[in-house]
Amino acid sequence: MTKTTFTPRDAICGSAEETTDFAPLFNQDGLIPVVATDKATGQLLMLAYMNAEALAKTIETGEAWYWSRSRSELWRKGASSGNTQTVVEIRTDCDQDAIELIVEQTGPACHTKRKSCFYRIVKNDGGEFSLQKVEDA
Repeated sequence: MTKTTFTPRDAICGSAEETTDFAPLFNQDGLIPVVATDKATGQLLMLAYMNAEALAKTIETGEAWYWSRSRSELWRKGASSGNTQTVVEIRTDCDQDAIELIVEQTGPACHTKRKSCFYRIVKNDGGEFSLQKVEDA
């Protein structure tokens, strides 16, 4: 397996928005937000974070790897649950400070056993806010 390296931000020729160099912009904690989207349905499944090692492992293995902020460790999606994410495509946003994984999801994506972590709608009833569950999420 080859070691994945990213283009340093200061080595980009031109703007981050137009370059073909992959130079992800990690935050001050060394993390980048990542959303996972279901390839078959286009449904937003989850939001997580990656550090450079997790992003490199994802690219190298074709499986989704994330950084657990609560446990301060790498984790492969589905390692304990079996609910894996096979990466079909990796995209970055215009300034390369966020990542989208388009995945083939096996089982539910959410630790609550739901298909998506985004299973509640925020409702505004005259200034009173509440959550309503979405049945198909």
